[in-house]
Amino acid sequence: MEIPNVKRQFPKVSELAPLLRFTAPTLHRKEKRLAEALTIWDLREIAKKRTPQGPFDYIDGAAESEVTLERARQAFLDLEFRPNILKDVSNASLECQVLGEQFQMPVGIAPTGFTRMMHTEGEIAGARAAAKYGIPFTLSTLGTTSIEQVVAAAPEGINWFQLYMWKDRERSMELVRRAEAAGVKHLLLTVDVPVAGARLRDVRNGLTVPPRLTGCTIADALPKPEWWINFLTTPGISFASMSNWNGTVAELLDFMFDPTMTFDDLKWIRKQWKGKLTVKGIQTVEDAKTATKAGADAILLSNHGGRQLDRAPVPLHLLVDVKRELKSDVEIHLDTGIMHGADILAAIALGADFTYVGRAYLYGLMSGGQMGVERALEILKVQMIRNMKLLGVGSLAELEPRHVKILQTHQGLGTLPK
Repeated sequence: MEIPNVKRQFPKVSELAPLLRFTAPTLHRKEKRLAEALTIWDLREIAKKRTPQGPFDYIDGAAESEVTLERARQAFLDLEFRPNILKDVSNASLECQVLGEQFQMPVGIAPTGFTRMMHTEGEIAGARAAAKYGIPFTLSTLGTTSIEQVVAAAPEGINWFQLYMWKDRERSMELVRRAEAAGVKHLLLTVDVPVAGARLRDVRNGLTVPPRLTGCTIADALPKPEWWINFLTTPGISFASMSNWNGTVAELLDFMFDPTMTFDDLKWIRKQWKGKLTVKGIQTVEDAKTATKAGADAILLSNHGGRQLDRAPVPLHLLVDVKRELKSDVEIHLDTGIMHGADILAAIALGADFTYVGRAYLYGLMSGGQMGVERALEILKVQMIRNMKLLGVGSLAELEPRHVKILQTHQGLGTLPK
């Protein structure tokens, strides 16, 4: 008689008991929803379900064909990590020093406009989450909360201010003086907006600030009641730094932005501003060198999240050449396309001193206010620490170009993996 492979027996209660461990139900639907999000892409899916199409597309979209954004994201996927084995990585630190300040992670929250349109907690949620994680929050000129309110809401945070140079120079510098009076020590000057990019999703949606109630927006709102309840029962969405605008977003940007701005204006601002100055929107090696000579403390390699010039340079691809040319003359920061903590590590390894996220944090904001932003930052933090240990490094200073290989540029434009 053949002996069976296993011996059957009746289950014993004492053996089953340790296996029967159930998670206690929770009444906190937001906490449960956010806890189930394991990636920034997961937060994006939640945000899409909870936010009207106009505000969501304003964040999610880019200019014209949107190929610039897709290429920037693909650039991070077209990398191969080269880990070192048998290293003591029992501890991994994300701490970094940037522009003379100490941060807990090498990533900051980028300036984003109209933020209360995405979620009623808006800039306050971002500033408080950033303060909790020991990273800087940057308020946009087109923010829907004033710099004074942001500083008051997160007095222990690192609060920075981003400036668009308006056609009205005096009004621009009035904002700078307000930021300085509020205690801001770092100014980001955005220089890639002589005119607004062709953001076709916004045009098709007829996006205005604040959103208008039409038949289409009401129909779109029905499955997203929380957003509309917040919109209708909290103070109206308005610009903190200027009078409200009744036209489309594109019309507003073209009205504000100054196409006559030159490097002479950058030098003039450098004389006016005594704090740290970052020039945001650098897309060539030549402009990086010129901005450095004009007095920038840091340059931010950025194509505005793909929202300005379509088929613009990919910041990650530009990074190696800029680092080779400028060496340690100026800090090099980078944004656009970051959707994973490993993206941040790759940028640091290839020579960046710091990075910024915009969409990644806004997906969190739309998913659950401040709690959602914190979830986004936690996801990035966990991903960075895990990947540092897998690479065999215990600190950001140990990351070097040898840890990253840039593979052949991806030529297709297929769907990015989620």
